[in-house]
Amino acid sequence: MIAIVDYGMGNLRSVEKGFLKVGVDARIVSNPKAVDNARAVVLPGVGAFRDCMRNLKEKSLIESVLRSIQKGKPYLGICLGLQVLFTESEEFGIYKGLDILKGKVMRFRLTLKVPHMGWNKVKILRRP
Repeated sequence: MIAIVDYGMGNLRSVEKGFLKVGVDARIVSNPKAVDNARAVVLPGVGAFRDCMRNLKEKSLIESVLRSIQKGKPYLGICLGLQVLFTESEEFGIYKGLDILKGKVMRFRLTLKVPHMGWNKVKILRRP
């Protein structure tokens, strides 16, 4: 079973319907034990970084999501679900993330036109 983590935000039903359409057993879950027992974890997201982290904490889901990642289970972070993997975000202030990926989710410069659609090049500033 693939756990679609319900932390009070996100496009849960759309993700669930996508999995069901291709015949994959995926369930919307909101308790840590279900996340622990899943073979893979999906964290969909719509909303603000700080609210996502607050909700994950209030529902005691942070530890089970981290355990799953540390055990090497497949993880799919959609939008906000990807952003929270980083160390922190500067959206509406500075907020701590799951710290799986070292780095900061940064606000777009005010001179950029958003939303941006399309491809850009990634510039590696330094290698680990």
